[in-house]
Amino acid sequence: MATLRELKGRIGSVASTEKITGAMKMISSAKMRKAEQALRKLTPFRESIRGIMANLLASDAEFASPLMDVREVRRLAIVAFGSDDGLCGAYNSNLAKFIDAYIAEARATGNAGESLRVELHCVGAKMLKAAQRLSGVEGLEIRAAEGVDSRTDGPEIKAMLEGLIQRFLAGEIDSLELAYMHYHSAGRQRAVTDRLLPVDTSALAPGDTDAQTALKPYIYEPDAASIFSTLLPMHLLATLQEAFAENRASEQAARVMAMQAATDNARKLLEQLQLEYNKLRQQSITTELLDIVGGQVRD
Repeated sequence: MATLRELKGRIGSVASTEKITGAMKMISSAKMRKAEQALRKLTPFRESIRGIMANLLASDAEFASPLMDVREVRRLAIVAFGSDDGLCGAYNSNLAKFIDAYIAEARATGNAGESLRVELHCVGAKMLKAAQRLSGVEGLEIRAAEGVDSRTDGPEIKAMLEGLIQRFLAGEIDSLELAYMHYHSAGRQRAVTDRLLPVDTSALAPGDTDAQTALKPYIYEPDAASIFSTLLPMHLLATLQEAFAENRASEQAARVMAMQAATDNARKLLEQLQLEYNKLRQQSITTELLDIVGGQVRD
């Protein structure tokens, strides 16, 4: 049975832990709001590019680009977005499990079957560590994404995209997927995959509103095909930047939830320890009173 001194030490330790996790929750909340604002700023830019490309696709012009070439997928590249820091719960391990299931499904439904070679480019040190648990999967090559991490925001993203595009054009990879946690809200993030290369023109098909807008007469200068070829890399860059922003917001949201759970658990443990301390202290006082009363009676 623990002594009063031991319980008092444990109470102090748990109380300090509660303060630390509470402070980390507040810091992560501030970072999450900042990431949300960055994500909201990126969305209009991507939607504007998508709207222009949808109008172009609705025209009578013909478009061709090597970035749109669909070929048999024998070598698949997946960019997995995770975290560089810990204390975010099962954020990275959940995404790793999702990617494992996705690879199994791709091999089951694709023409390459078990011979499908997969490159997993991990963004974030913790994501790389979580992905290494999948190293037993045959035909899976795991590597850290070059020149970027989970906090990257700037020219490094463009350099990363250019490198991936060059590998796709050279035939080193047949398809490129982005795997990340889609940010719905502070309490909900969902693992998704987006195909970056080859570009899926059906995803850029105009909706009802875009189709009505496309009926208006446009004069393209220099020509629709040139504009489309210029906008296509911009669309890919906007998509990749949005994936980075989604990852940052989702990571901080997962950390907020993890720190909230840790704070609640520390508070419950603190209550239990305080109750045990009070019982033991009351028992000690009662024993001392009985000793005093017993001594008076003998006198």
